[in-house]
Amino acid sequence: MKLGVLGPLLLCADGAIQVPTAPKQRQLLALLLLNANQVVPVSQCIEELWEYNPPASAVSTLHTYIMQLRRALRLGNDSEPKIGTGCAGRLVTRDRGYLFVSRQGELDVDAFEDRLRESRQALSDGDDPAAAMALRDALAVWRGPALVDVQPGPVLRTWLASLEESRLSTIERRIEVDLRLGRHQELIGELSALVERHPVHENLHAHLMLALYRSGRQVHALEVFTRLRTVLSDELGLEPSPALRRLHQAVLSFDPALEAPPVHVPSRFSIDLDLGRIRRVLSEPCRV
Repeated sequence: MKLGVLGPLLLCADGAIQVPTAPKQRQLLALLLLNANQVVPVSQCIEELWEYNPPASAVSTLHTYIMQLRRALRLGNDSEPKIGTGCAGRLVTRDRGYLFVSRQGELDVDAFEDRLRESRQALSDGDDPAAAMALRDALAVWRGPALVDVQPGPVLRTWLASLEESRLSTIERRIEVDLRLGRHQELIGELSALVERHPVHENLHAHLMLALYRSGRQVHALEVFTRLRTVLSDELGLEPSPALRRLHQAVLSFDPALEAPPVHVPSRFSIDLDLGRIRRVLSEPCRV
C-alpha cells in the first residue's frame, strides 16, 4: 500500500487508487494519515470538519463519515469490493477516536523523515556529497504542495504549515551544502525563484548573494541586498539583520573569505547563514 500527503492525497492498494471522492471523507482521511498509528480523538475530527461551529448532530454525522470512508476504502473506485486489500480494516475505532494503521515504508511523510535523518548523519560525519544526495532524495518524495486537493480545516492547516516549513528548511539545507560543494552557478536560477516566492526570507537572499558573488556577479549580488532592504523597510519597517549587512559589506570589499572552499575539503553544517568560511566576516562589526 502507498499512502501520501506530500502532494495530492494518495491511497493506493494492489495497484488501485482508493482515495474517496467526497470532500469530507477526503478531509477526514487526510487527518488520519497525518496522524497514522495514533488515535485521533472524536473532538479533533469534529474541530477539523466543522471548525468552531459544529452541528448538534456532529458526532453521529462523524460516525456516518467513518462508515462511508470504510466503504470507500473497501470498494476503491469500483462498485465491487477489493478482496484482499484490507484497506477498510486499516481504519480502527479505538479510545473515543479513530486510528489509521500504516506499516513501515507506506507513508510518504515517513520516507521524507527517513531521508532527513540520513542527511543529518552525513552532515555530522562531514560528508557533504552524501548529505546533498540524501536531501535531494528527501525533497523528491514530495509530489507537489501537501494535500493540494483537500480543503483543510483548522487542524489540517496547522499540519500543512508545519510540513511546508519543513520542506523549505530542507531546501535551505540542500542549498547550503551545494554552496560548499561549489555548485553556486547551478543554484542561481533556483534561488532567484525562491526569493521571489519568499521576499523577506533573509537566508535565501544571503545564499543568492553568495552564489552570485562566487559566479563573478558582484553587482547583482549587491542588487539583491538593496531589494531586500527596500522590501523590509517598506513592508515591515525593519532593516536587514546584522549578519546580512556584514555579508553585504564583505561583497562590497571583495573579501577573500567569500570564495568557495575547495570541494575536496569536508566541512560541517552550521545553522547560522551557514556560509562556511565567512563566519569570520559575519562576526566583524558592521560598517554599513
